[in-house]
Amino acid sequence: MSTKKLTTAQGNPYFEHQDSQTVGPRGPVLLQDYLLQENLAHFVRERIPERVVHAKGSGAYGQFTVTHDISAYTKAKLFSKIGNTCTTFTRFSTVGGEKGSADTVRDPRGFATKFYTEDGNWDLVGNNTPVFFIKDAKKFPDFIHTQKRDPKTNLKSHTSIWDFWSLNPESLHQVLILMSDRGIPDGYRYMNGYGSHTFSMTNNENQKFWVKFHLKSEQGIRNFIDDNAIRVAGENPDYAQEDLCKAIENGDFPKWKMYIQIIKEEEAKEFRWNPFDVTKVWPHSEFPLLEVGVLELNEMPNNYFTHVEQAAFSPSQIVDGIGFSPDKMLQGRIFSYPDAQRYRLGVNYHQIPVNSCPMGYSNYQRDGAMALNPAGSAPNYHPNSFDAIKADESYQQKAYEINNSHVDFYNRNETDDDHYTQPGLFYSKVLNTEEKERLVKNIVDHMSKISGDLREEIINRQLCHFFRANIELGMKIAMGLQINIDANAMNHSKK
Repeated sequence: MSTKKLTTAQGNPYFEHQDSQTVGPRGPVLLQDYLLQENLAHFVRERIPERVVHAKGSGAYGQFTVTHDISAYTKAKLFSKIGNTCTTFTRFSTVGGEKGSADTVRDPRGFATKFYTEDGNWDLVGNNTPVFFIKDAKKFPDFIHTQKRDPKTNLKSHTSIWDFWSLNPESLHQVLILMSDRGIPDGYRYMNGYGSHTFSMTNNENQKFWVKFHLKSEQGIRNFIDDNAIRVAGENPDYAQEDLCKAIENGDFPKWKMYIQIIKEEEAKEFRWNPFDVTKVWPHSEFPLLEVGVLELNEMPNNYFTHVEQAAFSPSQIVDGIGFSPDKMLQGRIFSYPDAQRYRLGVNYHQIPVNSCPMGYSNYQRDGAMALNPAGSAPNYHPNSFDAIKADESYQQKAYEINNSHVDFYNRNETDDDHYTQPGLFYSKVLNTEEKERLVKNIVDHMSKISGDLREEIINRQLCHFFRANIELGMKIAMGLQINIDANAMNHSKK
């Protein structure tokens, strides 16, 4: 290993790193010891604001390889040919906990991948579940407040959590998944990833398709039951991080196959549920999975903070051939995520290496904190007579309609209000007998911690949702909570 000189941040070599400059061996420290001031000043600024959600996470670089032709659906250059590859960076995370929380809590898991493509960076920012708790971004701050700490006690509040869920029956599908065996994945390698939202694809003939993205673990699916998760949280709260590091360092590179589901525009208009509702899935029997490619993670970053902590993802970061949909949650995230990154990392967060486009970029954004200004002395306005930046007409977006509708604050329609059919099918058709028993136990254990004067009201309100989804599920949970269900309550739940 070659020897390097010890220097300041400005490259000035110095020697005295351990001892402060003083007047005499026991005298006061001098303010002129600028090395002391520089190190202390930098030290107290080493931490940046942690993510409001997804604060605790792990990340790794890898490669995506296209294995199947989907050029009939998208003109995205990445998918133009079988065998195309690109470098990727993937970050996994828990959602509700702080940076120091345990990896084995009952919580959804974030699954975000940045694809460094020849047409710029594409971020697929999702979770390990195909649905979410709410369908409208206006509710997101209120929902997250219930998952965080109580403003008075600074403790997690089961009462707030179930109060919100019981007042928002659209959350039931995700609640059942969270409370099932799937609620605590065994690390990050043994879980699936989903874009969750509906996105769009456009092909070279300007035909538009609605699409959902799926990433299926090649390692299989493994989950913790409560007792083991609690034990591991005490023994190794960084269990998932360690598992990912060791696997990659040992050459056991984790892989996921990417699939898509496609709905044609006309099919979407006739679909019995709103296809843009993130609390709903598209049945695979009607819209089968189409294989696309393979994601492999094969390199751990050489510095966690530089790469994982400063990684900035946003569903607004798309490439030509992939677009948005009227999904209300997606529409909210398009603004909110870049806004969060500008606050957390600065207005030039895209210049941080993990976020930068390998192909470079050319625009008229300038200056701001931490600006590297790669444009140099080029003009900072458009149009101008001096640079050679031209808009490429081949990337022009074509106009399209959405259900011939005007923009307004619309009430939900009847299919949007069906919050019970799919959760009922998840319980009755997806889970086996043992999984149903553990689901009921997890819900009972969780809801039994609801406290306060409104405890009975919140429990009964939520029980009505369970009954509407599946009578057997509601009865078992009521029995577990030792709640007497009379005929009137049963009839009310069916309304």
